[in-house]
Amino acid sequence: MKRVVVTGMGAVTPIGITVEKFWESVLEGKVGIGPIQNFDTTQYKAKLSAEVIDFDPKAYIEPKAAKRMDRFSQMAVTASIEAMQDSGLNIEEEDSYRLGVCVGSGVGSLMGIEREYDKMLAKGPGRIHPLTAPLVLGNMAAASVAMYHGFQGKCIDVVTACATGTNSIGEAFRSIQHGEADVILAGGVDSSVSRFGVAAFQALTALTDSEDPTAASIPFDKRRNGFVTGEGAGIFVLEELEHAKARGAHIYAEIGGYGATCDAHHVTTPLEDGSAAARAMTLAMQDAGVAPEEVDYINAHGTSTKYNDLFETRAIKLAFGDSAYKVHINSTKSMIGHMFAGGGAVELITCVKSINEGYIHPTVGLLEDDPECDLDYTKGEGIHTPVHIAISNSLGFGGHNATVLVKEYQD
Repeated sequence: MKRVVVTGMGAVTPIGITVEKFWESVLEGKVGIGPIQNFDTTQYKAKLSAEVIDFDPKAYIEPKAAKRMDRFSQMAVTASIEAMQDSGLNIEEEDSYRLGVCVGSGVGSLMGIEREYDKMLAKGPGRIHPLTAPLVLGNMAAASVAMYHGFQGKCIDVVTACATGTNSIGEAFRSIQHGEADVILAGGVDSSVSRFGVAAFQALTALTDSEDPTAASIPFDKRRNGFVTGEGAGIFVLEELEHAKARGAHIYAEIGGYGATCDAHHVTTPLEDGSAAARAMTLAMQDAGVAPEEVDYINAHGTSTKYNDLFETRAIKLAFGDSAYKVHINSTKSMIGHMFAGGGAVELITCVKSINEGYIHPTVGLLEDDPECDLDYTKGEGIHTPVHIAISNSLGFGGHNATVLVKEYQD
């Protein structure tokens, strides 16, 4: 098996565009949640979202190219540009068929569908944008990234709801391990803070009705009552180790293991005992040859819903045994809301930065302990401590469970 390392990262998030700005906000404990800007929420119980307010695609992408992408694809390409620049990879020196893309979107462009559907109702079917179909399809984020950079190898769009970003990175990891590619741009993106998207999740009673941004996305807090919709993208340059070393690339960390399972239980509710999610964590640790007591940090899925936080806690206890009470845990969603496919990717960026910087951020807003969620969720202040091994969990509707283990790089 070939070893796989991280040589570049890019991010578009509600608390910062670029990894540097995102991490600065993480260090500040900044919450990127506020009143929904995309539409009038008068008839909605859910009033808050985590939107990327200052995103102007033309500031990052050539205007002509940007016009041929919808918002979610623009975010993916923007993050990929940063990741590529960060990696220093010279495409002209590479075999383009050895360069791949694995960028997933959970829902594609709900906003694009709404926009063109409204136009069709108001002006007739002949007036919708001629590129509507390719603009809104979920695979167009991956395709747009590949076209922008000229990557001609494997190009896939993994779709596993909220586990999409983590599964995408895991599948890219596997592809490089098995020699299918030298480099893969991997991650996730979603932008679905739309009338229909919010209404659909609201109908499930999955969204918080809090109107206080500081008390809306509060994972593991006994006051939690739903998640906050978010948007954004996280993209990695994953690279085969010898390829990275040969070109003198800076290596941020090594991807050590990947685990994926399915609850096979219910369309929305996870298994109550957390057994399938626990197995994903165990598989990732076994893949990396790591024992539970060696893991320093878990970036939890931590959505701020009653069942997710409780059942993920049970899963961690099953996977880690006594070590569950010793490992540091947090949820980045306390600051960025639920970015769907983008969430797992940005949360793994957080893991890499925690390894590089020796800092584990707090679960912001966690004030009141839930007696059933009794692990160390980094309440109050962040922790400055060495982080050698971290895992990131993502759990999606339909029972999809994905875990990626990342570790400090050692030659």
